[in-house]
Amino acid sequence: MKNYKVLFVDDDEQILSIVQQFLSRSGFDVTTESNGLKAIEMVREHHFSVVFTDLIMPEISGMDLLKRIKAISPDTEVIVVSGYGTIESAIEAMKLGSYDFLQKPINFDRFRILIERIIEKQDLKEENQRIRSHLKERYKYDELVGMSPKMQDIYEIIDKISTGSPTVLIEGESGTGKGLTANIIHNNSDRHQGPFIPVNCGAIAESLLERELFGHVKGAFTGALKDTVGLFQAADGGTIFLDEIAEVSQAVQVTLLRVLQEKKVRRLGDTRETDIDVRVIAATNKKLDEALKKQTFREDLYYRLNVISITMPPLRDIREDIPLLVNHFIAKYSTSQASGPKVSPAAMGKLMGYHWPGNVRQLENVIQRAFALGVRETLNVEDLPNEIVNQAPGNLSTDKNFNLREIEKKVILQALGKVGGNKVEAAKLLGINATTVYRKMAKYNIADVQN
Repeated sequence: MKNYKVLFVDDDEQILSIVQQFLSRSGFDVTTESNGLKAIEMVREHHFSVVFTDLIMPEISGMDLLKRIKAISPDTEVIVVSGYGTIESAIEAMKLGSYDFLQKPINFDRFRILIERIIEKQDLKEENQRIRSHLKERYKYDELVGMSPKMQDIYEIIDKISTGSPTVLIEGESGTGKGLTANIIHNNSDRHQGPFIPVNCGAIAESLLERELFGHVKGAFTGALKDTVGLFQAADGGTIFLDEIAEVSQAVQVTLLRVLQEKKVRRLGDTRETDIDVRVIAATNKKLDEALKKQTFREDLYYRLNVISITMPPLRDIREDIPLLVNHFIAKYSTSQASGPKVSPAAMGKLMGYHWPGNVRQLENVIQRAFALGVRETLNVEDLPNEIVNQAPGNLSTDKNFNLREIEKKVILQALGKVGGNKVEAAKLLGINATTVYRKMAKYNIADVQN
């Protein structure tokens, strides 16, 4: 229990002394404090699993202390304690986030059970997070697929920004999954119950984009027959995804910067401003640092957007993920209950050797095309598009990342590592049979892998 800190706040020194002795004897790491304002500073500086607070204190009420603690540390459980408890005050405390309501004189058996129950709940939550994290590390995060180090880094970032709402800038070539990543960030955040509104800034005419984003009032321009809410207001409480942000004009950039700074929007033609609570995720397939040099993109806006940066790798840089992606798309487009067609070694070699200018999106189209053309049991070389089948070996000489032997060895090693050396499970992960795994291990002198 020493890893779990308990804070008890009460202006009665005698009660604090009794609580200190009881919890210490019970094996808890307990801190007592008689001043509610000092207790707030303690919560800022240290993590407490649970805080007990008296309801009536001179510096700050227990209800206000409850609100302040939950704002600082949402994971900390707070229990309001009172010798003047009523049903109304108990209900109010529970509405504000109190875990329970404890009456004085304190029943110490119930007191201990409450703490043990909270610790058990927090242990379970941590274990679930650990298991969830382990599963993500295996080979995918929702619809993002890949066990390469670069993809693992992206999974870790998404985990870290699941709480709070930092602005995110996603860069990467077309087809690398920027929009999918933005959606996953939203779905795994504490805003997941709010709206997710994607906006392709490059597909909307400059004259219309500002109206779409920020709205307008009746009479703001010819044809404005009624008040219209913009997409920022529509995304209130959720996330707005600004794709192709590099295509936004300088005029819209100025307005966007003001919205990010002030968290307010003003509709076109309106004199009033409206508060908004929106997380912004932006994406671009262009290098914004080059746009900064050309002064086509505002530097101040860039730094506002680039609080958290994610770079989606091109498929040619994560070739070890291609077998996983292939099997993921086969499962996606297979109409039967079976695992879908296998991929011949020759076809997989062609897929892993191709330079993929269209990235993951192009690979998905290739698999979808194969199903449309009637592939059922085995996907062979002849089922692939001509540009993949007829790829010139000389084109790969400039690709420093390409060495088919090393990539295949690396993929097998990673798969074995993820499943603790179990060849059968590694084969399932890679979409090949176990015999092939044994043969490849012998070919590449791969020893048994153990976690």
